[in-house]
Amino acid sequence: MLMRTDPFRDLDRLTQQVFGTPARPAAMPMDAWREGDEFFVEFDLPGIDPDSLDLDVERNVVTVKAARPQLDQSRSMIAAERTRGVFSRQLFLGENLDTDRIQAEYRNGVLRLTVPVAEKAKPRKIEITRDHDRQAINA
Repeated sequence: MLMRTDPFRDLDRLTQQVFGTPARPAAMPMDAWREGDEFFVEFDLPGIDPDSLDLDVERNVVTVKAARPQLDQSRSMIAAERTRGVFSRQLFLGENLDTDRIQAEYRNGVLRLTVPVAEKAKPRKIEITRDHDRQAINA
């Protein structure tokens, strides 16, 4: 069987694997949404050993790191599209979120972060005083 190679096609394929495409990001595709007083972020990380996951928070930046082992070199691969090695993604959170109370759970290949809204950012009522509530001071 004769196979022709196209160096431009190979370069394009390599670029898509490294940088991803809008339809298929290279490393950690994610969804994020808000429900009430909590924000949720889910990262797709299938095939990741939970012990390789690392989550760091510094100020309002959350960094997620994961590792997927390299392929067995003795295999004759037909397709190898999943990201291998160590990869990471950073999220820049707003000041209105409580980064001290982030919770993380990894289940069925999905890492879910739950980030509560900070108490200081929640709407609150301010009492309004009226002139007739004050007593005049006579000197």
